[in-house]
Amino acid sequence: MSKQDVIRSMYQATKHVLRTCEQLCALLPAAEKTKPQVLLLAGGVVPYRNDTDREIAFRQESNFHYLSGCNVPSSYLLVAYQPGTSLRTTPSVELFIPEANLADMMWSVPPPSLAAATETHDVTRVDHPPALPAAITKLTKALPNALFHTLPRGSPLFPAVSEEFLQLILTPENEGGAVTDFYLLSALHHARLIKDEHEVSLIQKACDISSRAHEVVMRVLGAAVKGGIVAGTGAGVDRPLLPSEWLIEKEAEAEAIFVASCRREGAVHQAYLPIVAASTRASTLHYCCNGGNDKEFAWGPIGAHDHHNTSSLSAGKELKPQVLLIDAGCEWTCYAADITRTMPVGNGGKFTPEAKAIYELVLEMQKACMDILKPGLHWDAAHLLSHRVLVRGFQRLGIFKSPSSPNSGSWASEEAILASGQSAAFYPHGLGHSLGMDVHDVPSASKPTDNPTISPNNAAVKLGHTSFYDYLRLRVPLGAGMVVTVEPGIYFSPNLLASVRESALIDHAVLKRYESVGGVRIEDVVHITPDGMESLTKVKSDVEWIEGVCSGAL
Repeated sequence: MSKQDVIRSMYQATKHVLRTCEQLCALLPAAEKTKPQVLLLAGGVVPYRNDTDREIAFRQESNFHYLSGCNVPSSYLLVAYQPGTSLRTTPSVELFIPEANLADMMWSVPPPSLAAATETHDVTRVDHPPALPAAITKLTKALPNALFHTLPRGSPLFPAVSEEFLQLILTPENEGGAVTDFYLLSALHHARLIKDEHEVSLIQKACDISSRAHEVVMRVLGAAVKGGIVAGTGAGVDRPLLPSEWLIEKEAEAEAIFVASCRREGAVHQAYLPIVAASTRASTLHYCCNGGNDKEFAWGPIGAHDHHNTSSLSAGKELKPQVLLIDAGCEWTCYAADITRTMPVGNGGKFTPEAKAIYELVLEMQKACMDILKPGLHWDAAHLLSHRVLVRGFQRLGIFKSPSSPNSGSWASEEAILASGQSAAFYPHGLGHSLGMDVHDVPSASKPTDNPTISPNNAAVKLGHTSFYDYLRLRVPLGAGMVVTVEPGIYFSPNLLASVRESALIDHAVLKRYESVGGVRIEDVVHITPDGMESLTKVKSDVEWIEGVCSGAL
């Protein structure tokens, strides 16, 4: 079956139900493992803007979609599973979707009919929500000692199951029945951590669309360098600008082109708010909120703080050479892409010597880590390697001192600098994270609270300085079927550099030459295979190609 056939095939909900129930039973106390297990989940509801009747785009809650493949708002799911019976291999999966009414048909797209939903969903049966109470009651009688599981109740992160339905379980007639919200989320996270072929194909589709969108932004920048786009009101014509005439002069315009490219290819949602940061603003890791992404590129000298700029290319101004960091990815049917590219702006579409040196070092960090990825490798080891490569690179550039530096000694060795933790001032975040239905996917499985794999007594994992792991979102050994991001970066943030301003390990005169770079991050999506890894990201990242596209030469 081709990847396109896999993408078009029915979402394999029952397979995901089985994986989740197996994980669930593994988590249960011994006395509960052989009992019937029933899952009751509510789907998401259509959100509205504050104090209005206008809808916000609906996106199904990830766990509900994983178990049902259903994107219909206000739906319910009821699953029955029992070890040692036919429900072990063929669980009962009942989906309840709203019935279309006249208002639905008049104002918006109505939910599908029962017949249509039955044809397109991998479930046992489909009905309407009024039939759910009877279905719950039927299960309590057929499985009198069943343990009912819900997602955490009372949490704003998950759609609430109506108290009315829970009371149907906790009746005097159902003495052995019980409801718990303690196990299901963890079971779902552990099941979702490993992706099947169909899931990987959906992530690949999201990555393909997002890769092309990143390239589109770079090619628009390159077209402007070559004079193919003329700035100014109407680009010389008395009419609105066409997309082919758009000029990127500020971050919001780069974001608009990226999102438009994704939407044009059928991606309804971005997987997260795009991070689009130029110049020194690229040192802010998630520069997207509180008025971000709306500033023009830098013109003239770059100070400690960039402000809005009213200059325009049409006024004959020259852009200050700088970088533009874009961390953005779309979703494809609830599966995310997460890709970052850093590109040159100004300087004829070429990196400055300082920006190029930092970019090539980040690329070296990424390549070194990707070269060792395989099942069984602990993610901490890859993360520590990225810091080691950074330290070596900074010693080559002269930012970090080395034993051969003037007035230096062994106290400035690679190991000594790693032990000091000072590389975290330039690279504070983790190497990457699990990716799937959510961009920072399955946190309780990818970074479990009870985690013997990072015990100080585990000789297989060298922890390095503790500050390296403060924001690492993945802290387990890799397994075949995992999808992760590999996203090292180097940043010159005044706030973070304050902690090392007096460091004897740093040549501060050399550091000053690089601070205007702001920040560089390169991020690709990687699928862990049985014997290594494969990259799902198609857009290139080598300097020659990036500069060729951004200068209009390619």
